[in-house]
Amino acid sequence: MASLPLIGICGGLVLDKHGRFPDHRLVYVNEHYTNSVINSGGAPLILPINKDLTVNYTQIKALDGLILTGGEDVNPLLYNEEPLYKQGPPLNERDLFEESIIQLALDEKLPILGICRGMQILNVFFGGTLYQDMSYAKKSYIRHEQFIHPYSCTHTVFFKKGSFCYPLYGSNTMTNSFHHQGIKKIAREFDVVGRTEDGMIEAIENTKKHLIFGVQWHPEMSGDKNKIFDFFIKKTKQNLKRK
Repeated sequence: MASLPLIGICGGLVLDKHGRFPDHRLVYVNEHYTNSVINSGGAPLILPINKDLTVNYTQIKALDGLILTGGEDVNPLLYNEEPLYKQGPPLNERDLFEESIIQLALDEKLPILGICRGMQILNVFFGGTLYQDMSYAKKSYIRHEQFIHPYSCTHTVFFKKGSFCYPLYGSNTMTNSFHHQGIKKIAREFDVVGRTEDGMIEAIENTKKHLIFGVQWHPEMSGDKNKIFDFFIKKTKQNLKRK
């Protein structure tokens, strides 16, 4: 039986509010992520937040690709800013875990896909900064945090020719949007390859290393026929062939 590329999905933490053990910490990812990986031909593996570098190293060595998921606000102290009034509560242990995982994935030259918060933590890891709330971006006038069905697409993203997005979507596409933070200063090793009409950054890719890219919207929920995941899994299969 042929093997599938093994895709690590960084998990979050949630408190169990309605189960048998109130406030018990649960490792979780939205099922949309695992289903999207499976539907595009990969095998998902949820990576739990932890401090054990040996565990993280062992998991990364087994992977063919890494996905950084949405979730809590990134701590602004990581990019040398004090928290502003509209900054949401961070989860420091997740920030530290994901920075560790990113470095290990870089060492292994794994393809990395960042989604929403995942794109933001990539940018911060490489030296960029964030708007702690979109209201602090003076030129932003589009609603970036929609309050309707997650499959609905509510604003347009315009793509740069020659980027990873352009063969998938052409010059633009409609996307769903669930973020109140966004990239302010782009990290030096990245290019901005997708923006909204108000200039906010919606897609980035690394220009110095192997495939590392991110999108601000949620393709796992947007019903775009898994174009992003198909592209990503195809790239991870190249790693599978080298093993």
